[in-house]
Formats: sequence, C-alpha cells, structure tokens
Amino acid sequence: MRATTKVILVALGAGVLGALAGLMLNGPGRLWRTEIGQRALQGVLASTAPEPPAGVRIAQRGEAVPVWSLPDLDGGAVVIPTAFAGRKLLVNVWATWCGPCVREMPALDHYAGKQGANGLQVVGIALDDPAAVRDFLRRVPVRYPILVDVPGPADAGVRLGNPKGVLPYSVLIGADGRLLRQRIGPFADGEIEGWARD
Repeated sequence: MRATTKVILVALGAGVLGALAGLMLNGPGRLWRTEIGQRALQGVLASTAPEPPAGVRIAQRGEAVPVWSLPDLDGGAVVIPTAFAGRKLLVNVWATWCGPCVREMPALDHYAGKQGANGLQVVGIALDDPAAVRDFLRRVPVRYPILVDVPGPADAGVRLGNPKGVLPYSVLIGADGRLLRQRIGPFADGEIEGWARD
C-alpha cells in the first residue's frame, strides 16, 4: 500500500472517530448519556490514550478494582475500595478548575445526603492541590469524603478506567469491589439516582 493511501485511510478513520464523538456529545438525544454511548465513548478515548506506566493496574468493567491508598484532606490514608467494603461506592474524580465538575457537586452532595449509614457511599477524588481543594470546600461544602491525588499517568482516574483523563469521571463499584459502571462527563439533573441504581 502506498504512503499516500495510508495517510488518506488514517485521516478518514480519524474523521469518522471525530464525527462519532461529536454525535455522541452533541447529537440528538445526547447518545453519550446512555450506557451504550458511554461504552462507545470509553472505547474511543481508550484507543487514543497513552499506555499507563508499567505496573499500574487499570480497572476493567466487571473485575475487582485495584486496591491503592490516597490521602484525605487531613493527611490520613484511605485505601480504595477497601475502606468502604460491603457498600456500593460511587467515586467521582474531579478538580476545582473543572467547571462541569463543580456544577455537578451539589447534586452529588444531595444524593450522598439521602443515602444513610448503610446506603451507597459517595467519595470524591480531587486531582488537584490540597490547598485549592480545602479553599474550594469552604465555599462549596459537601457531606461526602474527599480524597486528593496528583494528576498524571497513574492517577486515580486512570486507575479507575479513564486513561484519557477526561473530567468529571465517575465509577460505580459494587459492594464486592467490582467495577460496575463508568461515566465520562457530568451527570444531568436527576440522573445520579437512576445511574447508581442500575
């Protein structure tokens, strides 16, 4: 195959992927909000993501989430998902500079507040500077635990199946520690409860 033909095929493939991503994000019915759309979006993003560092285990849907430790805002270590074993867990990866992340936090907080002692546990993981997170939470407090991580090729989002690093990113982990669902992008009003129940 000639070099020109290869370039044209690569360009055509990139164009098709771009068109599909555009349809999913902006098209009729916002396909990206559906489970099928989320799986397709995850596949497109994963296909263009860099390889994770050697030894970093990436969560796969249906499998046990890798166990690792993150600091909370007081400097204590919290082991994910072990610290919340026996409860379903909604983990939301966010940052203070991410507008869609900030806009969905009141809905996440409202949902977390309705869960009770044995309900689903919401946990936020900020890919951000701890001082910026503390300052932000003074202005926008939440009732669920917030952990912090350094953004990079082995951060919490990547480990939880988001190799491209798109924020916000949420996962649903079963009480047995298995990855059940993934969500790229923010939740719409009233969407969290149905997503977390499925």
